[in-house]
Amino acid sequence: MTALARHRALGILCGLCVTTFAASARAQEAPAISLRVFGQVAAQRFAAAQSFDANFGGNVDPFYGGGAQATFRDRLFVEVGASRFNKTGDQVFVSNGQVFHLGIPMTVTETPLEIVAGYRFHPRRFAWLVPYAGAGVGTYRYRQTSAFATAAESVDVRTTGVLAVGGAEFRLHRWVGVSADAAWSHVPGILGADPSVSHDVGENDLGGFAGRFRIIVGK
Repeated sequence: MTALARHRALGILCGLCVTTFAASARAQEAPAISLRVFGQVAAQRFAAAQSFDANFGGNVDPFYGGGAQATFRDRLFVEVGASRFNKTGDQVFVSNGQVFHLGIPMTVTETPLEIVAGYRFHPRRFAWLVPYAGAGVGTYRYRQTSAFATAAESVDVRTTGVLAVGGAEFRLHRWVGVSADAAWSHVPGILGADPSVSHDVGENDLGGFAGRFRIIVGK
């Protein structure tokens, strides 16, 4: 082995040792368990785009909520979050692909309760940024009422769905952080019943893609 090769090998070995030591030190510094709370705002584009366009004039709407998260050595995490969406539009029916508005107010409320588990990454070059990814399950309550609907015509159901998230957290302070991520959810079993606009246009997924922003309090 030449002197240059030996120097290169020694440099690589030293780099690996430093990286290993730094990762070990960071893991030792992180508390075994850390509990945090968060407030959240999200903008979701519903998978049932045609149905929401017809009833509400758009398919991107806000959710507001919050929850709690536990991290383990600042690597693994488990969280529980709840949020709420509420909007009033009007009833419609579809005939030959054309939407007819009936002028009858209709209010929809969705309340997700979601549990997510995942992993927090710690890139060496960006110690101030913590990317993360996770997946989970949720229970989703959907209520639909209108001005002249009878109890039998109103909708109040709950079903389960799945979701996946990915994003990054930025620490503003030892006790305060913010995060931004993207979430995908799949919630079948609520929309698509006959009679309904969603049935007419062949949509049955209440989930979709969302961009979420959080304020986090805790280490």
